[in-house]
Amino acid sequence: MTDLSDLPPVWPGRRALAWPGVPLFVALALWVYAVRHTDVSRLDDYGLVTALHPTFWAGLAVLTTGFWFTVRGPRRRGGWAAAYVLGLLVMERATQAVVYPTPLYAWAWKHEAVIDHLLTAGGLQTADQVGDMAVYDQWPGFFAAQAALVRLLGVDSAAMFMAWWPLASSLMLLLPLLLIYRTFTEDRRLIWTAVWLFYVANWVGQDYFSPQSVAYALHVGVLAVVLRRFGRSAVRRGQPRQAVWTVVITVMLVAIVISHQLTPGMLVVCLLVLCLSRRYRDWVPVVTTVVIFLAWCLTAALPFLSAAMPDMIRSIGDVGANVETGYGATPTGTGAIATSWAARLLSGSVLLFAAVGVLRQRVLRHRARPLLLIAAAPLPMFAASSYGSEMIFRVLLFMLPGAAFFAAAALLPRVRTLAADAAAREAGGRQAAPAKGGRRWLGVWAPLAALLGGTLAFVPAYSGKDRINYFPPREVALVRQLFDQAPDGSLVVAANRNYPLAYASYWSVDHYWFLDDARSHVDRIVQKPAATLASDMAGVERPARAYFLLTQGQLANSEMNGQLTEEQLDRIRKSVAASPRFRLVAENSAGWLYELKQAGGAER
Repeated sequence: MTDLSDLPPVWPGRRALAWPGVPLFVALALWVYAVRHTDVSRLDDYGLVTALHPTFWAGLAVLTTGFWFTVRGPRRRGGWAAAYVLGLLVMERATQAVVYPTPLYAWAWKHEAVIDHLLTAGGLQTADQVGDMAVYDQWPGFFAAQAALVRLLGVDSAAMFMAWWPLASSLMLLLPLLLIYRTFTEDRRLIWTAVWLFYVANWVGQDYFSPQSVAYALHVGVLAVVLRRFGRSAVRRGQPRQAVWTVVITVMLVAIVISHQLTPGMLVVCLLVLCLSRRYRDWVPVVTTVVIFLAWCLTAALPFLSAAMPDMIRSIGDVGANVETGYGATPTGTGAIATSWAARLLSGSVLLFAAVGVLRQRVLRHRARPLLLIAAAPLPMFAASSYGSEMIFRVLLFMLPGAAFFAAAALLPRVRTLAADAAAREAGGRQAAPAKGGRRWLGVWAPLAALLGGTLAFVPAYSGKDRINYFPPREVALVRQLFDQAPDGSLVVAANRNYPLAYASYWSVDHYWFLDDARSHVDRIVQKPAATLASDMAGVERPARAYFLLTQGQLANSEMNGQLTEEQLDRIRKSVAASPRFRLVAENSAGWLYELKQAGGAER
């Protein structure tokens, strides 16, 4: 296969080798200036998008333009493309860690609590001991590894480093992606453009501090090994070498299976689809995956699966219900809706470009057919489960390695086989001259515009909901004060679980999030807030206590996801504040904490 571009370098000679460093340096300098002058103290409904200093956007545009003209140069060294991708990861994934003083995402704080519990308890526990949270003890791989890392680093908790996890987990994906793409082409323009598009389109947010982030990187790693070492040509090299690679993928498979519920199923589907290709009719990887997966499901994970199986069976085939969003998952407000549309358009554009790449790149359609099959393999999972209304996002995530490859092929010149090149030279005496005029615009500037648009769209898609995901230090301090003083057996009542440390001490403190309750009960709370909440909290006996907590993160999540408005929650808080049944324990600019007193007095 020939290179995908026959365009000459912009500048000849030594300058052509050195100039890529200029836009890269300028872009990173603009980024440093931007993060030093970005104020996140007051985020609006557009999240980080409107808070970022304008030089950030200029730096991202310079970086993307520099990458495009660097990667398309036929004599450019591949190291420059790698440097630009690393620069992209810094600007995309490290910005939040730098500008926010506390880690993002309530789910990341939840995982930190699970690690803290593992360190405190000294081992795994059952549902009789920790209730619904026992599901994490049935898939403990990620949490056990992080607990060991906390001990190794000598830090107080995983909160000390989890803000940097998006960058770390993204870097984990780089090597397996390069191995996969190099399996199907040696053209570095296609390889690095595909890598760029993968990171740009990976807005789903599963790179945060979570089991999914590691399991996904291992999933891509298993596919890389299978694609490179289990094809027909690899098998002919001898069984001893195959045995070594079988051991390698077995280790990765065990790590996946004991860490995450969904990823093994996605991997099984991908490996089964690969067996449809004559080049990969080796059943060892898929059989190994199924055996390890079933062994874990029928032993350690059996308690959770036994309880969840009826609902899982009912959801099979119900595609409409599996992809719809539930109550409290509908974006409201201009900012939330704009962010949602930016994410949809970004994913839709990448999938559209992937379809164009499949149609116009006949050589790749044949040569990279296994990658095309892997990209399509997750689609049937829509019929399998709703996965908490997140299946559509997970399917997009697992389609992305293949979709990014073919989307990159759509942005680059058409691939030719060596035979076609030889025929062209014989007929014309030389290769065709580079395109000029309008065709050159279509071949250079139109793809650059598409790449730039996708790169800029990543920011609102990925960070547009940071008003929900960011918890300022005062909110962290308020919640920490609550759990520092709450006796064992206490109850914490909150609107929703979107606040830091929401699961702290979950093994000794109960939680009730009233927006998770039936809508009829939520309506009763809105109508008679203090009386209804006092009744809900009345069962707690001394020395345990019952607390009502309302924070900035809860307000943002409820308002932006179509639950209760800020006015309704403020009315609830004022009713609690005016009731003689409650007393104010603590408050600051990020929230309020009340304690239910002994029964008595009239409620309002």
